[in-house]
Amino acid sequence: MIKTRRCHCRSWLITLALLWSLIACLPAAADTTERFVGTVLFMRHALAPGFGDPDHFSIKDCNTQRNLDETGRAQARAIGAKLAAVDIKFSAIYSSYWCRCLETAELLGLGTVIPFEGLNSFFQNHAPQEATLAKLRQKLNSLSPSAPGSLMVTHSVTIRAITGISVESGGMVIYDLKTGTARELSLLSL
Repeated sequence: MIKTRRCHCRSWLITLALLWSLIACLPAAADTTERFVGTVLFMRHALAPGFGDPDHFSIKDCNTQRNLDETGRAQARAIGAKLAAVDIKFSAIYSSYWCRCLETAELLGLGTVIPFEGLNSFFQNHAPQEATLAKLRQKLNSLSPSAPGSLMVTHSVTIRAITGISVESGGMVIYDLKTGTARELSLLSL
């Protein structure tokens, strides 16, 4: 009886291993790229220790802002490597003017980064909330629902205002341009 159970367990484990090997060989890149057509991938900047920005904040001076640390830089590179590994192509990559967002977007290594005011943070009133969100909504309305997805690196408050979802540093939300629906995206699901 014990030998029979061990044989069944071994057979089950071998079958599971073979199935896992087959799944790993499937061409996921094309499927992944297709899933992002007509969407925007909002990404919160990578880890930048602290809360908010210093009182002497200036949009033109990174030394007056909360910035990425080495952990945040490594996080941005790792996220970029994961996105590149599944061969997702973005029609455009946009970023807030904040240095932590621009650096995150650059470190992803996925293409040219376009600074865009509509992604700026209105937390602590460093940017006007209504005007910022109006620019972002106008941009979203101008994007083609049949084009490859766009990547937008921004702040928690901006992502939450558009999608209703809060994410941690480096977190992502996929926003469907056709339906206006959003869901958090896990890198593990790619």
